[in-house]
Amino acid sequence: MTTSRVSFAHESEAALAGLFDFYRIAWHYEPRSFPIVFNQRGQAVAFFTPDFYLPELDLYIEVTAAKPEHNTRKNRKIRLLRQHHPQVRVKLLNRKDLERLFSRMRRAA
Repeated sequence: MTTSRVSFAHESEAALAGLFDFYRIAWHYEPRSFPIVFNQRGQAVAFFTPDFYLPELDLYIEVTAAKPEHNTRKNRKIRLLRQHHPQVRVKLLNRKDLERLFSRMRRAA
């Protein structure tokens, strides 16, 4: 997929997709939702949709540009995803991770 075909929820997602494109890393944007909360009858009542899937690495990536103190909800969703779907590999990239990544890319250019 290329960034020109996607409407991203946040500019940080678009920037990361651009990086994937530059390095020719195959990616899919929000390709799957995973049930993470279930009611007493076992029916899914809440889902989590990671931002990216990198098929060559079999890895989902969730991006958060929020300040660290606002990451509690995303961390909880990641924890529930791992609890209910232990076979799914997921990585959370927070604001600081993104800043470091893009800083390294600028220095390397």
